[in-house]
Amino acid sequence: MTLFLFSAIAQAEIIHIDTAKTQSLIDEGIPIIDIRTKSEWKQTGIVEGSHLLTLFDERGRFDIEKWMSDLDKIAGKDKPFMLICAVGGRTAMLSQYLDSKAGYTQVHNVHRGIVQWIGENKPVVAYDEHAAADMSGQSGNSENMSVSTTTEGSTK
Repeated sequence: MTLFLFSAIAQAEIIHIDTAKTQSLIDEGIPIIDIRTKSEWKQTGIVEGSHLLTLFDERGRFDIEKWMSDLDKIAGKDKPFMLICAVGGRTAMLSQYLDSKAGYTQVHNVHRGIVQWIGENKPVVAYDEHAAADMSGQSGNSENMSVSTTTEGSTK
C-alpha cells in the first residue's frame, strides 16, 4: 500500500486543457507540439508557432526513442509544454506515457485537439513544407512552423 501511495505522489498529473487555456499558454511562450502527420497539417493547417513533431508516420509506425530525443530539444522533463493532435486521443495516450514512464512533469494535453481549435474559430496557419524545412534547420520528423499566412479554420 505504501509503495502505491508513493508512486501516486511521485507521478505528476496530466493536465487536459481547453482552447482558452491553450491560447493563454501560447501567449506565455509555452511550446505547443503538434504530433500529427504532414498530411494532417496540410489538410487543416496548424496552430501558429507549433513545433511539428510527428509521432506516428502515415503507416502508423513510430520510433519513440527518436521522438523523445527530438522532444528534449524543445522541452525538458521539468518544463511545461502542450501536445496537440486531431481530437486529443493520440496526445492523451502520449501524455500518459510521458508522465508515467518517462518522467515529464508538466504535460498539457490539448483536449479535443485541432478540431476543437478550428471549431472555435481560432486561427491556424497553412503548412508549408519548404518553409518548415528552412526554419527547422533539422532533418527527420521535427519541424517548427512559426511564420506563415494566417487563415481562419482552413480545411485546405
